[in-house]
Amino acid sequence: MTKTEEFQELRPLLFAIAYRILGSVGEAEDAVQETWLRYQASPVQPASAKAFLSTVVTRISVDVLRSARVRREAYVGPWLPEPLLTDPYQDPARSAELADSVSMAALLLLERLTPLERAVFVLREVFAFGFPDIAAAVGRSEAACHQLAARARRHMDAGRARFEVGRREREDLAERFFEAFRKGDVDELVKLLAADVNVIGDSGGKAPQWQPVIVGAGNVARMLATFVPLAVRSGCIVASQQVNGQPGAVFRDRDGQVLSTWALDVLDGQVQTISTVNNPEKLGHVGPVADAWAALREASQPPRPMDEPK
Repeated sequence: MTKTEEFQELRPLLFAIAYRILGSVGEAEDAVQETWLRYQASPVQPASAKAFLSTVVTRISVDVLRSARVRREAYVGPWLPEPLLTDPYQDPARSAELADSVSMAALLLLERLTPLERAVFVLREVFAFGFPDIAAAVGRSEAACHQLAARARRHMDAGRARFEVGRREREDLAERFFEAFRKGDVDELVKLLAADVNVIGDSGGKAPQWQPVIVGAGNVARMLATFVPLAVRSGCIVASQQVNGQPGAVFRDRDGQVLSTWALDVLDGQVQTISTVNNPEKLGHVGPVADAWAALREASQPPRPMDEPK
């Protein structure tokens, strides 16, 4: 098998590793491309292409994450991962585990870890790499990697959701939620909210939003009562779609251009968290991006009166 063939076969795994470390589709794609350039330039053929390429993409991703952390400290409002609609790494036997590992909640928990802890956790807990390969990938001893993995697990376990919900139940409830949204049925939407529901909006200061974080069913209900009629009036298209392995939707304007993505955390039969990515710089890979400010201005205009009959 040629280097090109080996790389293309492993590319989905490399992207999956990079995205979970970085939380950015664009940065993950760049890390994979840089990995290919280094593999192509290598004068020797490694004994294991998988081990070599995984090591390279992990080291690149850790370096990028360290600099990204500095940028995120100056980010306007809450930071959410770039939405991932399709994970190219397919493993039917572990599809549920892999989907959960890219959920908004999981990626935000990973943000609590140091870059090395995050890399070790991803390689070990998500992709089941052995500690010798992990040690080579992060440039630490196996003993140190065991310690990093243990610390990462403690942090992740402490923040995990209290309830496990079946995937079918999550999808059914999400479809009810978005169908009510399409109909403009705010009362039905409110029925599906947990009492302590929260909405997290990532606009990066580049798109309209009510508040960065809205907490409590009453406050979220008031937001929906204002937002839903505007969206319906403007012809907003709400397309149900898996977002980061969770039930969610892509919101488009009447011309099909992307306005936002929503992902729902469903716990105990209710919507617990709504994560919305509105920053246009994070949506380009989903499709052509709409001018959200223009869409809001148009939706906020009073309805035009019908022409008087002559």
